[in-house]
Amino acid sequence: MYRIVYVLLLSSLLSCEEKNDDSTRSSNTNPVAVIESLDESFHTIIHDTARVEIIAEGFKWSEGPLWLDTYGVLLFSDIPDNTIYRWSEQGGKQVYLKPSGYTEAARRGGETGSNGLLLDSNDRLVLCQHGNRQIALMDAPLDDPKPNFKALAANYQGKKFNSPNDAVLRSNGDIFFTDPPYGLEKNMEDPLKEIPFQGVYKVTPAGKVSLLLDSITRPNGIAITRDEQSLIVANSDDKKKIWYAYDFGPNDSLINPRIFYDATSDSAKGSPDGLKIDRNGNVFATGPGGVWIFNSDGLALGRIKFPESTSNVALSGDEKTLFITADMYVLRVKMR
Repeated sequence: MYRIVYVLLLSSLLSCEEKNDDSTRSSNTNPVAVIESLDESFHTIIHDTARVEIIAEGFKWSEGPLWLDTYGVLLFSDIPDNTIYRWSEQGGKQVYLKPSGYTEAARRGGETGSNGLLLDSNDRLVLCQHGNRQIALMDAPLDDPKPNFKALAANYQGKKFNSPNDAVLRSNGDIFFTDPPYGLEKNMEDPLKEIPFQGVYKVTPAGKVSLLLDSITRPNGIAITRDEQSLIVANSDDKKKIWYAYDFGPNDSLINPRIFYDATSDSAKGSPDGLKIDRNGNVFATGPGGVWIFNSDGLALGRIKFPESTSNVALSGDEKTLFITADMYVLRVKMR
């Protein structure tokens, strides 16, 4: 038995939005979110009366949210605009870095900007760059960003990646990342596609790139469990809307493959995309219809449903706020 609660998406911080001339607002009427509880334990995470707030809007496709706890700032990508924005309670929405994912002189179409963002073990910004087709380090301080990039992983066995999409850091400094074709101008049919599969990779701090998986049709979001024993990978294929789980074996081989959750039968807008795992092992994953919340065993506890496709999530440092990128919006939900 479950309960659903309809919540008006509230535009917050109007003075900041007016200051930043948020004139690209899509409509005068805010959409409606649905908080859907599928298990009683959901209410220990998100209350029925939780507010779903629009904190920034007017983007082409928002992605890759990253909370910088030291600065009280949220970074996120607008992929088609080749820009990273920053948002804070005090300053609202501001451009943080442009260009963010494509720095070549030749003009090209497609989704060229940065996608997933993370901090490395030295608190430096790491970007999944669609246009440059690499995992890159921003060679500048976080509080003084510049479009100076150093490639951490640019190819596999001499062949350029498709378009690195999302990444996660392990405590030893290894970065695990996915490489679907979405950043290529013609996707799977692009003549510049050099690798015939869509891979899941690891790059070490020394720069060694290893292929871990080549069997997932559209690997997208990726996360490591808190005990660092397992990896979860989202497949954004409409025909296989599945989150897969694997355990780490010898030399980081992936063993014990299994389905974490299969949402293929769900016809709601969107497919499995970005995800994050909190300190209790709960998985916050964007997918069909909005943001799904699972426990560590893959039991669906509930959803925050949106009329727009959701792409990714981030947690605040105290894990009491969930940030969500959803098409032209960035939203937040205060949790328990």
